[in-house]
Amino acid sequence: MATGTKDYYELLGVKKDASAAEIKKAYRKLARKFHPDVNPGDKGSEQKFKEINEAYEILSDPKKKEQFDQFGEAGFEGAHGFQGFGNQGFGGQGFEGAEDIFANLFGGGGFGQRERPAMGHDLVTSFDITLEDAYKGVTRPISLRREAACNSCGGSGAESSQTCSSCKGTGVIKQGRGMFNMNQPCPSCRGTGKIITKACGACGGNGLTMVTESLNVKVPPGADTGMRLKIRGKGGAGIKGGPAGNLYIDLTVSPHPVFKREHDDLYADVPVTVSEAILGGKIKVPTLDGSVTMTLPSGTDSGKKFKLKGKGIPNKKTGNKGDQFAVIKIVVPKSVDDKTKEALKEIEKAYKK
Repeated sequence: MATGTKDYYELLGVKKDASAAEIKKAYRKLARKFHPDVNPGDKGSEQKFKEINEAYEILSDPKKKEQFDQFGEAGFEGAHGFQGFGNQGFGGQGFEGAEDIFANLFGGGGFGQRERPAMGHDLVTSFDITLEDAYKGVTRPISLRREAACNSCGGSGAESSQTCSSCKGTGVIKQGRGMFNMNQPCPSCRGTGKIITKACGACGGNGLTMVTESLNVKVPPGADTGMRLKIRGKGGAGIKGGPAGNLYIDLTVSPHPVFKREHDDLYADVPVTVSEAILGGKIKVPTLDGSVTMTLPSGTDSGKKFKLKGKGIPNKKTGNKGDQFAVIKIVVPKSVDDKTKEALKEIEKAYKK
């Protein structure tokens, strides 16, 4: 891995060969610890929260992780929002194409132009849902703290400004002699063409402010552990008027006391008495839609599975429901009287025939 200023593995406290599950577990632990809502007003925790979100955004994406392993943080320079080369890489802001090189040499635009708008960084969070939520779908309210453009200055960072005298408002200056002139961003105004005469009092001149928003997150039927929801425009504020990043929400379905899930199918143990197993009859079976009645055949063994078609979890792509399997479990009484013992002895004789 190329040397960079940040080691995302170290930020999350995992080894380079850590699995996706280990990376996710480490991220969730740290995110809970440093979340701004848990540490209100703590700038150090707020910065740490941003860093671990940045690390997880890279390491949770196989392509970005491979890019980081090869190039380090340098592989993402010029690609604000951790989009990698696919967003602003070759031919974009992160790398000069041939036309940019010739434009620089002969006094044209290219690299010397003003900074381009860039997408804000993405945020990643998580929450747990119940199996019932995954079955029917649910809308969950969440509270989110994120960077947004300052309302007072519109993100410029200035309460008042004036045209830069060094570049006359163009944002670029020429360097070199003769035909080999190169346009460079103006060092006085950093390519903006404006000089701030008075910084915005609301944001301290950085153009950004932390806001708390309440969002209603819609979880579709069929959601499962590991599913990631995407909410556009609810990440970090954009740069130079660029769009805000996105918010990603990782879901975990909590274990259920009755049902076990395997993909779209459900399994539930159904206790029956010895006599019900021998004689058969009508029994109640729990489902996520409520109890249903099924006929238990006589002579049913413990462990026998019966399919209840269409009583499973909806498939998130097709909407078709999986099945539920009732797993018969014969239970025996803890204590019996003499009359019951005699009856059981008669039953025992049936096993010997």
